[in-house]
Amino acid sequence: MKISSFLHFAGFGIKTILFRKKDPILGTVIVTDKCNLHCKHCSVNNITAIIHPYEQIKGEMQQLFDMGIRILFFCGGETFMWRDGDRTLRDLVKEAKAMGFLIVNVVTNGTFPIDLPEADLILLSLDGDRERHNAVRGDTYDTIMKNIAAATSDNICFYMAVNKINKDAIRDVCHTARDTKNVRAVSFNFHTPYPDTRELALTRDEKKECCDIIRQMMKEKVPVFNLKSAFPYIIDNSFPTPCHQCVVIENGKVSVCGRCIEIPGLCDECGYFFVAEYTLLFRGNLRIIFEMLGTYLKYV
Repeated sequence: MKISSFLHFAGFGIKTILFRKKDPILGTVIVTDKCNLHCKHCSVNNITAIIHPYEQIKGEMQQLFDMGIRILFFCGGETFMWRDGDRTLRDLVKEAKAMGFLIVNVVTNGTFPIDLPEADLILLSLDGDRERHNAVRGDTYDTIMKNIAAATSDNICFYMAVNKINKDAIRDVCHTARDTKNVRAVSFNFHTPYPDTRELALTRDEKKECCDIIRQMMKEKVPVFNLKSAFPYIIDNSFPTPCHQCVVIENGKVSVCGRCIEIPGLCDECGYFFVAEYTLLFRGNLRIIFEMLGTYLKYV
């Protein structure tokens, strides 16, 4: 991370904590909900299958920038399916950088070739070893690993959504992240139980067992892009929600924190580690602050 970016985020954090501000710093643009997969845990794919046009997305990016957001995510659906004429996802990342966003990340399922060195991080969904990943996402594991090996940059971070199917594969994903070329780290979430996927949600005891394993992996120097100080809050769902510092824009509609905010009761069962980490950070939790400093300076 550049010194100028670090200073900007530090200043934002200090003002947010001291004055209890609710201004956003992280924004996500949904470029499409079209996806080539039908994963068992996903509730937001192919609802419209619309690929939003370049000028619309550029306008949404500008809207987020004008709100003060400086960390930008492109998300789907599957982001690498986005195209408008000759323009591809790379053009969106370049436009975001030119616009002034300090960190630009992309979320992908990894089934398309990975040639995007301009992104700060490519969060790539790997949901277990071959058997359990394929049980969640279909027969894609080998394709993903080939694409990672052929990637043109080392900016990949695994992104695992832990659920009933793959909860026993955390070690496998950690070791794969540690041992695979072009992979910088691994980041975890717990399954957030949308009404149609509730059967995949973990119990509190299962969450604790998973966090114990992740903590052990950290002790073994596996590159984990999460904050262990947040684990007790994540296990008990005792962190404040929603996260006002994060927003999502999809087809012109801005939502605080995420697309799921309008589903009654779902915030109380949130499984997103970053939501816990950010809300605790901006409430002034000192352990979170110091741990986040070390983690972000290491992996971003």
